[in-house]
Amino acid sequence: MMRRIWSRLAEIARRARSPLLVGFLAASLAGVAYAASKYAAASADNRKIAALREGRDVPVSLNSAGEVVFARIHFLLIHDSIDEAQALVNALDQKPGAPVRARARYDLGNARMRLGFDLVESGKLEKAEPLINLARSDYRQALSLDPDLWDARYNLDVAMRLIRDFPGFDEARGEEIPAKPGEFWTDLPGKPRGLP
Repeated sequence: MMRRIWSRLAEIARRARSPLLVGFLAASLAGVAYAASKYAAASADNRKIAALREGRDVPVSLNSAGEVVFARIHFLLIHDSIDEAQALVNALDQKPGAPVRARARYDLGNARMRLGFDLVESGKLEKAEPLINLARSDYRQALSLDPDLWDARYNLDVAMRLIRDFPGFDEARGEEIPAKPGEFWTDLPGKPRGLP
């Protein structure tokens, strides 16, 4: 079938009297080929994302589109593979145009907070502290990438209060921003620390 199409196009080119018409035909064919390749790549990416959402493990290349890498990160975090997801988040950070970078950091912070909460509930405060500190760092990075991500702002506040509220945590080792003398406000604007 393709041979017949090419032979027909060659016949049209021979009959054409104008080189401009032949150039236009060649440019049109190149555009169609480019659009077809982009469509095929987008379809493959969509199939991978759909498979990951359905819970099937699909390998993803680090050179894949940001949305595909994000879908793999989300799959890994749901299945408690935080270390493997961390490697993909770091790879996603190398893609400057990826709009899902903040969301990936936010999801990574949430996974660490869930583990931290589980450890706090079981009374293992020493093991929970590093996870909660890493979650705080992830939330801060997410906010630096997307300052309008209010869920990350809220979860950062929860993580900071969790560190402060438990006496087993050493506040000197946290990432607390020191208050200047005479200021009665917390490190998050609009949240008073106590009565003035």
